[in-house]
Amino acid sequence: MLYIISVGLSVTMGLMGFANLAHGVFAMAGGYVTVTLMKTAGMPFPLALLAAFAVVGLCSVVLERALYSRLYSAGELEQVLFTIGLIFMAIASAKFIWGPLPQGIDIPDYLQGRLDIGSRSFPVYRAFLIAVSLVIVLGLWLGIERTKFGAQVRAAVDNRQMAQSLGIHTRRLFTLTFALGSGLAALGGGLGAEILAINPSYAIEHLVYFLIVVAVGGLGSLRGPFVAALLLGVTDTAFKYLVPELGAFFIFVAMFGLLMWRPAGLFGRS
Repeated sequence: MLYIISVGLSVTMGLMGFANLAHGVFAMAGGYVTVTLMKTAGMPFPLALLAAFAVVGLCSVVLERALYSRLYSAGELEQVLFTIGLIFMAIASAKFIWGPLPQGIDIPDYLQGRLDIGSRSFPVYRAFLIAVSLVIVLGLWLGIERTKFGAQVRAAVDNRQMAQSLGIHTRRLFTLTFALGSGLAALGGGLGAEILAINPSYAIEHLVYFLIVVAVGGLGSLRGPFVAALLLGVTDTAFKYLVPELGAFFIFVAMFGLLMWRPAGLFGRS
């Protein structure tokens, strides 16, 4: 879940150089759209996820063209203040529309129960999340590494001015990449709603995790956030089981250590 939500932030920050701290808002919106469509429209879980991806992706295009694009040339402070403001606006809007309580998701019957693996059992829904996440990781890798669009994205990340001089329409590329990253965040929010409950404070509660994944993995990289999310997610969960009284202490220790070793991230460029 950390990877699906964070990879869009890594690519957009690496491509646009925009400090988008409001990326978690799109994940929260995806969770709310998924839950609402399932409860009010009776939409099946897979269709609700696809609808959340599409709806949030389209809404992000409007936001990117109307608001974000006006601050591309602004400084980091202005971008941070702007996106933090969006977070608080999103929190207030979510409280007004859905109320202050967390929204639960109704997992389909075929994804409930436990899966026996030798001497251990594993929740079916967790196995489903792992399988879907691996498919998304493979799809992203093929899309970025094996398509013309992916080549343009990689070229713009490496050298935006040179990409523009070669005729790549970077403004349109920014919008499409932003929509893809926001849609993936929405998909991650919907998929992970059973684990990370959707509530009005979602975007700011989990912001630090998304930023840690991006910082440790490296900006503009697909492999970096995947390795970072896997490493930090497993480490955080393991130590919370082993030493629960210390909470998230070890994930910050791991982050400090990794960034002291590689300040640009595991796969970032200096």
